[in-house]
Amino acid sequence: MSEKVRAHVIIKGWVQGVAFRYKTKGAACEHDVTGWVRNKADGSVEAVFEGDKSQVDSLLRWCEKGPAMAVVKGVDVVWEDYTGDFTDFNIRF
Repeated sequence: MSEKVRAHVIIKGWVQGVAFRYKTKGAACEHDVTGWVRNKADGSVEAVFEGDKSQVDSLLRWCEKGPAMAVVKGVDVVWEDYTGDFTDFNIRF
């Protein structure tokens, strides 16, 4: 059985107005990761990912590049206790 993890993530750079949230949702679904993603007022994108550690790690690697038009300058990750609170992945507004 694989380890379940939760990552609270802030993605910085040119990450708004480039479909980052929508592409993150697609990538999360491909990786069987649950949680949410939203834009922040400071221009960054915030997300919470829960799932198998290997799948969350893969999604974090995807976030380092993001969708085609994004210019990611940094991905800050805070590892938190897995809660199992989510059944799917949502875009928050």
